[in-house]
Amino acid sequence: MALINSVVSWLMKKRIHQIDLFLKYPYDVQNEWLKKLISFSKDTEWGRDYDYKSIATPEEFRQRVPVSDYETLKPYIIRLRQGEQNLLWYSDIKWFAKSSGTTCDKSKFIPVSSEALEECHFKGGKDMLSIYCNNNPETVLFDGKGLAMGGSHQISDFNNESYYGDLSAIIIQNLPWWAEFLRTPNLAITLMDEWESKIDKMAEVTMNENVTNISGVPSWTLLLLKSILERTGKQNMMEVWPNLELFTHGGVSFVPYREQFRKLIPSDKMNYLETYNASEGFFGIQDRNHADDMLLMLDYGIYYEFIPAEEFESENPKTVLLHEVEIGKNYALVISTNAGLWRYKIGDTITFTSLNPHRIKITGRTKNFINACGEELIIDNAEKAIAIACEKSNGEVKEYTVAPVYFSDNESAAHEWLIEFEKAPTDIKYFTEVLDNALKSINSDYEAKRYLSMVLRLPIINIIPEGTFYNWMKAKGQLGGQHKVPRLANNRQYVDEILKMI
Repeated sequence: MALINSVVSWLMKKRIHQIDLFLKYPYDVQNEWLKKLISFSKDTEWGRDYDYKSIATPEEFRQRVPVSDYETLKPYIIRLRQGEQNLLWYSDIKWFAKSSGTTCDKSKFIPVSSEALEECHFKGGKDMLSIYCNNNPETVLFDGKGLAMGGSHQISDFNNESYYGDLSAIIIQNLPWWAEFLRTPNLAITLMDEWESKIDKMAEVTMNENVTNISGVPSWTLLLLKSILERTGKQNMMEVWPNLELFTHGGVSFVPYREQFRKLIPSDKMNYLETYNASEGFFGIQDRNHADDMLLMLDYGIYYEFIPAEEFESENPKTVLLHEVEIGKNYALVISTNAGLWRYKIGDTITFTSLNPHRIKITGRTKNFINACGEELIIDNAEKAIAIACEKSNGEVKEYTVAPVYFSDNESAAHEWLIEFEKAPTDIKYFTEVLDNALKSINSDYEAKRYLSMVLRLPIINIIPEGTFYNWMKAKGQLGGQHKVPRLANNRQYVDEILKMI
């Protein structure tokens, strides 16, 4: 263990110097990566279609290659999962990160190349630790073990040599052998499919370890911590893991969970570090203690473009490059990656808080959504589910809006629906069950969070009086065809306003 700690410490110090280099020359680093990505992929099917061999500048790249989304690349991804190669990227693609779906599919399967694992996701993990240790020289992080709330993976239905699963599981599955000495629990438990048994087993094994750092989505992590306290009879996690000092989180806003973590981990020495690690790539790391923004990581094999807010709805949106962005403006993120995603809109929006160095904050999604605990519910999901619920319950919905109900000490999260019915269903309980089941069938992430109501419980349906939405819109001065009732919001502003009127 001592030898591993020494090697890790040396590598981290070396990496800090490399990070300083890209901070000094951000535009050169990005231009160099674009050249590499184009060169590596010039002989792929995609590269031949867009004549990558003749692209010499970022401007030619933007003119030649259209902005894409999952539906654009889906035919290539299906072929990749069936075993074809050299389509989007030059090396073999055998891993696919499963994430929430689009308007047409329950799930997306994002290609993950060996280069993306090594140069992006693994490098991001190393940099996160390097930055943290550089900022906290008194850390005892490596005197104990790290606990990661990973997902699970399974063999793809398309080909026995291609695999899919949560990104966290893919990363854990492919970690080097020596990393096992630094983490807990073992792979067999970490990658269990059945979540109730998994959390129970993780609690049993890890409560007796010297855990110094944990990482994961806040909602699932809270369940594990509460399970451990229930098993041990301890009052808080510092009585279980006295050397715990770091929680690395990402995926959803930490704001609703912060107070709960402080109650469970009442320590002045506890640190919280945000990362921006999506299925499509590792983009950002909080590089300062107690900050609310992240350093945009520029040397991970990702070339960035940014769509200004006024171009969000354009069929062929214009993008700006890194040297053209402005502080405070809202941009949709567009990436070209070392896994073969080309000018790909991931759906997230960001704003820059600093240009020297380039720091960002996640501002939301390009469409209305709810992502209180990783469920990534989009409007299309809600519309389809409510149509199914109305058909089966013989109801007719006039207007509705949905907002999250966040975790409390005693209850899991939920979605609260305010519905104005044209014709109310005779059995609202049945309507609720059908709506819930429809959402599960449409959105795999919602389905996962609804498992045994551990993270999300059954939707809360409030039938509101006729005319409520009209009166609310009138009070806001928003009557007229161009104004619409917001269907989904990732906060409770609209719902709370409307409830106060009833």
